[in-house]
Amino acid sequence: MMGSSKIQEKFKELKEKNEMALILYVTGGFPNLGESMKIIKTLSKSGADIIEIGIPFSDPIADGPTIQHSSQISLTKGTTLKKILSAVKKLKVNVPLVFMSYLNPLLAYGQEKFIKDMKDSGVSGLIIPDLPVEEASEWISLSKEYETELIFLLTPTSPLNRRKKIVSVSRGFVYCVTVTGTTGIRERLPSYLDKFLKEVKKLTDLPIAVGFGISTPEQIKMLHGKADGVILGSRIIEAIINKENLIDLTRQLKEATKL
Repeated sequence: MMGSSKIQEKFKELKEKNEMALILYVTGGFPNLGESMKIIKTLSKSGADIIEIGIPFSDPIADGPTIQHSSQISLTKGTTLKKILSAVKKLKVNVPLVFMSYLNPLLAYGQEKFIKDMKDSGVSGLIIPDLPVEEASEWISLSKEYETELIFLLTPTSPLNRRKKIVSVSRGFVYCVTVTGTTGIRERLPSYLDKFLKEVKKLTDLPIAVGFGISTPEQIKMLHGKADGVILGSRIIEAIINKENLIDLTRQLKEATKL
């Protein structure tokens, strides 16, 4: 199977089983590079359907305090994009992997070289939160050339024309952001979320995954029939910090995705 189709095949497989995709975020290099790779393996064996690996960056705009903290720790341990690519290439996991990175580290590494090395490392998709869709043509072109999936974020504040543009160029799935703020655990999902997801569904046949603020099985269950996947980041980072049992946590979260 080509890397470009792994994400699509996963969503197709889950739809046939009436399950949402459980997408879990791990900061590359947190608490250190070796441990983060072990955590990815653990999550993949425990029920995660797709794993998002964050490239640590010193000046994030979308990450809340929890993920910022993990990125800072990772950077102080000497984590680099090159080291993450090398470590991920040695990983043997049976779920699609997606990178999440801000533009600066990728441009510093080299745009085409990064896409090529990402593909060679076995990573299927890429999320760049600070890449405006209006300036993404070269990234879109390179992603097609190297058969990787470029996944765009769609926010509730995006006007209709921009939503149409974003879903037209997204591949793999559309990342629907639940809130207008940064990542982080929240007690309640916003009241406007259902309407927002219905509007996005009308614009695309791509799977839609919901992220930012989701942390509990109850919140996941509230999204049954409304989204095709859920993305949890800060909840996983907090579990790592608190030394929770990641196997049990992942199994509980996965169970909640089943309709």
